[in-house]
Amino acid sequence: MFRRASSFGWSLGLWLLTACDGGIPAERPSVGCTEVLVTLRVQVLDASGAPVPDATVSATHLETGNTITSVTGSDGITDAVNEQLGAGTVRLSARGGSKLSDSADVRWTCDECHCYPEPGSVQLRLHP
Repeated sequence: MFRRASSFGWSLGLWLLTACDGGIPAERPSVGCTEVLVTLRVQVLDASGAPVPDATVSATHLETGNTITSVTGSDGITDAVNEQLGAGTVRLSARGGSKLSDSADVRWTCDECHCYPEPGSVQLRLHP
């Protein structure tokens, strides 16, 4: 009986030892990180300052060329531009019918969980 218990203890000890040596690396979620994407609020206005529904907004990362294109809602706002573009400068522009906006640059910086835009929101005004 002593041998059986000793054998069990030895096996348990080896198992614990292998579990503490780094073993198979596993992804560990960072404390406080969420899966919800950080977004940039983009509002498109006409020359008089009224919101433009159904305007097309393009956001292009200047280094990677990755682009997100979205359409504004009835309030002239889209929240589709998000942190998936990654760290760096993203250039925004809008089109409403035949009218275009000037471009605006947003700088995204990232930590261990998310990327954040600076500024946190942008207004794009269409030219008459």
